[in-house]
Amino acid sequence: MTDTATAPLADIIAARLTESLAPSHLVVSNDSHLHAGHMGDDGTGESHFTVEVESPAFTGLNRVARQRLVNRALADLLATRIHALAIRARAPGEG
Repeated sequence: MTDTATAPLADIIAARLTESLAPSHLVVSNDSHLHAGHMGDDGTGESHFTVEVESPAFTGLNRVARQRLVNRALADLLATRIHALAIRARAPGEG
């Protein structure tokens, strides 16, 4: 388990999504540097993220249902530490 007190937030996000979705592909990108000085920038350098996740859990689900699964796995972080999260979710075999 990732130590949430000291680990980079991107690592915590990756650990949460790995645990909840068992992805076959996962990339977590910290985009905070692109938003420095903008609304939602809390100065930590860990406020804006993109996740690209491929998981069998998404098979047969629409885009909104897939995003809800990701949001559920990260709910407390979205409420407290993540200002913005872009989600690219697909099932295996999708382009």
